[in-house]
Amino acid sequence: MIITISGNPGSGKSTVAKILVQQLGYERIYAGGILREMAKEKGITIEALMQSAETNPQIDEEVDTRVRDKARLLEQEGKNVLVEGRVQYHFLPESKKVYVYVDPKTGAERIWKDLQDKEVSAARNQQQAGSFDEVLRLTEEREARDAERYIKLYRTDHRDKSNYDFVVDTTHITAQQAAEKVIKYLNEPSQ
Repeated sequence: MIITISGNPGSGKSTVAKILVQQLGYERIYAGGILREMAKEKGITIEALMQSAETNPQIDEEVDTRVRDKARLLEQEGKNVLVEGRVQYHFLPESKKVYVYVDPKTGAERIWKDLQDKEVSAARNQQQAGSFDEVLRLTEEREARDAERYIKLYRTDHRDKSNYDFVVDTTHITAQQAAEKVIKYLNEPSQ
């Protein structure tokens, strides 16, 4: 089985994905990790690669193709796979598609809190910001830019919840509780 997980900034999608991998024993493929590999191959920073992706659609296409191909290869080897990425539901239509949602203001609060912790901040794929309001503005701008890019490139909007089989709202629950809801969904007989 392949599960794809997407979500909006600060929703906890990476944390939920890690919990699911640990509890279900799945292999995890993270599109951000593939981006980091590509940046290293090109000898540039991930920030420079992401900036380049805004005007060079081949970068997104290469990342998404690598992720898709890696997921399908692992599945062919008999492994269950969890794929984390904004538009992987589009590339792996046979997957169980999960969207992790959070109210944007709550998501920005979580990101702002993470940015205060230097270790956590270094691991986030997030621009530095000097205030909560700036985090909110930057995440909204990034989400809009990413959506515009994916709509233009793939004709799909990753924010549209109708693209997914299951949506979990983490605004008022923990990542552990969200993961439990996803597992319950996956264990339903019709799934």
